[in-house]
Amino acid sequence: MDTDARLTERDRSSTLEEGCEQRSRSLRIPGQERLFRLLGGPRGPWWRAMLLGSLCTAVLMLLSAFVVQPFLIPSSSMENTLRVGDRVMVNKLAYRFGDDPRRGDAVVFDGTGSFVRGGRTGNAVTALLREGAAAVGLAEPKETDYIKRVVGVGGDRVICCDKRGRITVNGEAVDEAYLYPGDPPSQVPFDIVVPEERLWVMGDHRSASRDSRDHLGDPGGGMVPVDRVIGRADWIGWPSDHWTALERPDAFDRVPPPSVHGTAGAHG
Repeated sequence: MDTDARLTERDRSSTLEEGCEQRSRSLRIPGQERLFRLLGGPRGPWWRAMLLGSLCTAVLMLLSAFVVQPFLIPSSSMENTLRVGDRVMVNKLAYRFGDDPRRGDAVVFDGTGSFVRGGRTGNAVTALLREGAAAVGLAEPKETDYIKRVVGVGGDRVICCDKRGRITVNGEAVDEAYLYPGDPPSQVPFDIVVPEERLWVMGDHRSASRDSRDHLGDPGGGMVPVDRVIGRADWIGWPSDHWTALERPDAFDRVPPPSVHGTAGAHG
């Protein structure tokens, strides 16, 4: 009898455990099925992989639009600082919280209205696809996007050149150690005053750069509006043997603030 009682008790426990497990399974399955359907359900693993890829792309596009954008260097105008094919990481938050572009910064900007007359041309779909690829650094940037170094900010008087062939800013000569070896600071003489909320920009490879000097006669006099700046190039992210942070050079440290006199306009 004692043995039967023990067997009966064990059987009853076993039945309870099975019932609990069955209820537990019945609670889990609907949630799993809903998740499975959300991720593509019967369409198979390829569909879930495509969905995951789309989500990752969307996140990258959001980061590129508002935080950091890879920018493919398309020309030699910024050598040797930046080489053709480099991917620089453009910090789009650099000037969002009260800071302004400073002398020496390498900035990416939209040249529409200053370097380029008119807007986008060509097929809209092709342009959209190209912009998407450019946003993740897989294609060259838009034709209206440029990367140059800020040499003068609002109120500065920038002159080329002094007796030693150096550019002066507010009367202070600037030793530009970042220039392409053998390049003079400029072969084009100029004497300009940068209007407020504008920038005078130049490439580091002066003999291979079309920059503010080439647009002196255009509307705006070659000056780039500050609100057209997309961001500051802070890092070289690719190729791996060229990884580096892009520090602001000390060439402009001794430049005094702009004078309050003679800042009414620009002249060549």
